[in-house]
Amino acid sequence: MPPSTTYARIRASDATCFAELLDDQCVELDGAPWLNGRPTGRSWRRDSVRFLAPVTPSKIVCVGLNYRAHIAESVSVLAGQAPPADPLLFLKPPSAIVGPGEPIRYPKGVTRLDPEAELGVVIGRELKRATAAQAAEGIAGLTVFNDVSARNYQKSDGQWTRAKGFDTFAPVGPVVVSGLASEHRIIELRVNGELRQRGDTADLIVAVPELLRYISGIMTLYPGDLIATGTPAGIAPVSVGDQISISIDGIGTLDNPVAEDHD
Repeated sequence: MPPSTTYARIRASDATCFAELLDDQCVELDGAPWLNGRPTGRSWRRDSVRFLAPVTPSKIVCVGLNYRAHIAESVSVLAGQAPPADPLLFLKPPSAIVGPGEPIRYPKGVTRLDPEAELGVVIGRELKRATAAQAAEGIAGLTVFNDVSARNYQKSDGQWTRAKGFDTFAPVGPVVVSGLASEHRIIELRVNGELRQRGDTADLIVAVPELLRYISGIMTLYPGDLIATGTPAGIAPVSVGDQISISIDGIGTLDNPVAEDHD
């Protein structure tokens, strides 16, 4: 893929498709860009389409406790966490994904719901026991990710599947941008306009290429898979009615409201 190219997944009047963004146009692709999608010749104006989650991964691999300042604040939230000797991995189900503008549902039984701003990495080619250099070459692009977490279940369960796996707990988007370096990306999370988190991916304990090397030594990564690289300090709870905005420079802003779960 050419440098600094922006991709989205959109719903237009008569199509749901991947698209390349060129100026004010969404140019339809016949498949995902990391699966060699090519322009079909059709396009729509940006303001006439709805932006969806820009990935449909086979799995979402998340990394916990990957910023030192976040580890320090997690002592009080999670009853004591030491820096992990190896990257701390967990999975979110693809069913948790929602796109920009879609509500994050506040499940019944959850007593503390936290958003977590993270850099998302989209895999562009199969990676299996890759070197760090091979992993870096296998990145399709970067996106914005929100690792929504039910803290009471994260603390009580001893493992994180329930706390991290509810439907709507993986907002992602609005776009995937190829050709960007993963280092020195400023991440900011605001709730109702108030800054809650601000971090720099240069402060990751384990940088992106090494993360992908480590993960691909455990499980094969496929094109379109999504890696969430960890959250900086500043975690805090949100309530129904709050508006969450996560921005990463060079990529964009992901906005999602928090809504009551009517189930």
